Amino acid sequence: MKRRQFLSFCSGCLFAGLANAQEWSAPPRLARPDVASDEGGLWALMDREEARLRRSPFALRDPHLQRYVQDIACRLATEHCADLRVHLVRTPFFNATMAPNGMMQVWTGLLLRVDNEAQLAAVIGHEIGHYLQRHQLDRLRDVKKRSAFGQFLGMFGLVGMAGQVGLLAGMFAYGREHESEADRIGSLLMRRAGYDAAEAANIWENLQLELKARGDGEQNSPLFATHPPAEERQAALRRLAEAAPGGITNASAWQKRIAPYLREWLGDEVKRGQHEESIALLTRKIGSYPANAEYLHARAEAYRLRAKGEDLQTALADYQVAASLGGEPAETHRGMGLVFRAIGDSAAARTHFQRYLEKAPDAPDAPMIRSYL
Repeated sequence: MKRRQFLSFCSGCLFAGLANAQEWSAPPRLARPDVASDEGGLWALMDREEARLRRSPFALRDPHLQRYVQDIACRLATEHCADLRVHLVRTPFFNATMAPNGMMQVWTGLLLRVDNEAQLAAVIGHEIGHYLQRHQLDRLRDVKKRSAFGQFLGMFGLVGMAGQVGLLAGMFAYGREHESEADRIGSLLMRRAGYDAAEAANIWENLQLELKARGDGEQNSPLFATHPPAEERQAALRRLAEAAPGGITNASAWQKRIAPYLREWLGDEVKRGQHEESIALLTRKIGSYPANAEYLHARAEAYRLRAKGEDLQTALADYQVAASLGGEPAETHRGMGLVFRAIGDSAAARTHFQRYLEKAPDAPDAPMIRSYL
């Protein structure tokens, strides 16, 4: 097939997908399957996982934030709202999952990265698309064929959160056909709920910035392992959004809602140890919110911990800007003290260590800082 014919063919496939998205209608509410069936057994397993999740120390127990995210899911799921239960999970990775019994996990690394409510709606709508099309059942059958059912049991649970993320993503992720279908359904659900569907493409563009900063792009990322290539996906999502432009983003409402957790989530992100990715994320956030001392402090911490080349000087500049804005975390002065101590400026280090202890006298590391003084 010649290149022009091939491109024309691909374009036809894309527009056929758009048409299918426009014609798609949600199925009736899903009835609980017979426990003796494959799907019934999977529901029972996920019920047990959900019980574990409710007791987990990783569960974020804020009824106000949980209800806010649950309401977004309900606006997207409409008549299926009663069957969905959103669980917020404190872990610094970007992810959300949807189990066939209606259990949805939304991770704080995702909440930190989205810029507005519409972007969160895009991810949730995508997961609801998997749920409504019962893609999980296809995955179950495929895994059973590959004799990997034992490992599949932990797919949605906390077992796979950190150490097994790459393994599980590679073995059990949806195929590209399922991912593209979920994108189409998610875009349609966004438009029906009044959100700006163009924000869906922005999520993947932002994630690419982090992966490029790491240096290996999509190739070694489990997040992109079975998704369509990011550039291809962005183009498809933008075309889907063009079918019905406009809509709300609710950016200011979103920033207000997450403000109480921002310091905690940023600390978790820096502790991940992926400094290049964190710096790319925080640089993007600072571009949007240059007067937010939390983002500046977090980027300074990432530079200080990486400590390559001019990183300490760059960290010091960020700490100083954060302190000049006011409302900076007490740890900003600890960070400045550590940088000044590293570069041999004892007087400046003492000043900032004292300031840190004034602002946080009961900090866990206060005895260590007093020993420096």
